[in-house]
Amino acid sequence: MNVTRSLQILVALAVMALLWFGLDGQQALHLLVRADPLWLAVAALALTAQTVLSAMRWRLTARQLGQTIPLTRAIGEYYLAQVVNQSLPGGVVGDAGRAVRARHQAGLRRAGAAVAIERLAGQVALFLVLAAGALTVTLMPGGLTLPSWVMGLIGALLSVALIAMLAIGGAGQLPGRAGTAARDLRGALRVTLLAPGALPRQVALNLAITGANLAAFAFCAAATGTMMSPVETAVLVPLILLTMILPLTVSGWGLREGAAAGLFPLIGASAQAGLAASLAFGLMFLASTLPGLLVLLAQRRVNRPAPAAIQADP
Repeated sequence: MNVTRSLQILVALAVMALLWFGLDGQQALHLLVRADPLWLAVAALALTAQTVLSAMRWRLTARQLGQTIPLTRAIGEYYLAQVVNQSLPGGVVGDAGRAVRARHQAGLRRAGAAVAIERLAGQVALFLVLAAGALTVTLMPGGLTLPSWVMGLIGALLSVALIAMLAIGGAGQLPGRAGTAARDLRGALRVTLLAPGALPRQVALNLAITGANLAAFAFCAAATGTMMSPVETAVLVPLILLTMILPLTVSGWGLREGAAAGLFPLIGASAQAGLAASLAFGLMFLASTLPGLLVLLAQRRVNRPAPAAIQADP
């Protein structure tokens, strides 16, 4: 384990300890222990649907780049990547492995592009839902009321996303390798996301995946005693889940819980309720990735060298 990974684990543990002692962790644990198993089961189903739909999104994206991945293999690879991402700091090692194992048909460059674009599409969908939720809150007062700092945070996140998109578009004018790479990326984005044959399916898949992810968190909140409206889910849950992409801890543990504890009081719930809901979501997400262990064991069994034949003495 290198220094960076050790620091990420220490940061996760430190943040969780601060939350535990600063927010009455016993109360959060009480809510978690008394969680409604039916709601948790529904959350697990939503996360399972998210994994299967994500595998379908990857398969569609890869096909647009000249790769053919059978659906069963795509689902197995996605489960395996999730197990690795949940186990190691950074949250992208499993996706890198997914690209390496899919490189044989179209090369590592296209395989890596398919994985990267597929994950990018999911983040874009999350930002779009966040923008729609913020717009709904702004145009329809009387429901969820957000303080100025939350609206400022949402505005900053959406601005960064817009600037990144504009930067990708403008980078194609740069000379040398940077410009070539940017033009290649723009071409790959057009082929995989914007092509007439792919756009409707990409939109449908990404909305379904994002909806399943947000719904799973809302179900975990319901299991621990907090009911969230669709608007509350669309605005607050993306802010909570976006912390998971920050490479500061392992799979966002600690950061996600801190964000939930800070945002839940905006809907009249306690910080402890936010902590409990986020812990339930993290545990359900871990549970939903368990099929990936079966995939890992199956691959190890296939790759295990056959025992050498025992030759009889003459």
